[in-house]
Order: sequence, then C-alpha cells, then structure tokens
Amino acid sequence: MEWAWLLLDADGAQISAEHVMAADQRFGSQSEAETWIGEQWPGLFASGVAAVCLQRSARTVYGPMPLTAPP
Repeated sequence: MEWAWLLLDADGAQISAEHVMAADQRFGSQSEAETWIGEQWPGLFASGVAAVCLQRSARTVYGPMPLTAPP
C-alpha cells in the first residue's frame, strides 16, 4: 500500500506544488508521509496549499487538515 498527500487550495480544489513535491510522490508508510509533511508544510503553505489530505491507495485516511502560516 502506498501513502500520498492530496494538496488543496483555499477553495478545496486539488492543486500541485511540483517545485516542492513530485506529482506522483508516494511514501512507503504513514510515518514516512507524516514526517515529510512535518518538514515540508511551510513551503507548501507558501506555494498556496491551504490544506492536505493523507491518502492510502487513493482512499482518504484523514483530512482535510488545514495548514497555517509558519510562526
């Protein structure tokens, strides 16, 4: 099973942030995916990503989880 992040804009529409994340970027575990988002969320937010959903094999596990401005 593969894990992936679905990136959403402020209106809830799916967007891509290819300079931060490859369009087909996948992770081997939930832990790997969550570690990645923990490190990358400021760049995603700066790119217009307002929220993310964690998916496993195209099924949403949780989200949308809003991103907020870095401190």
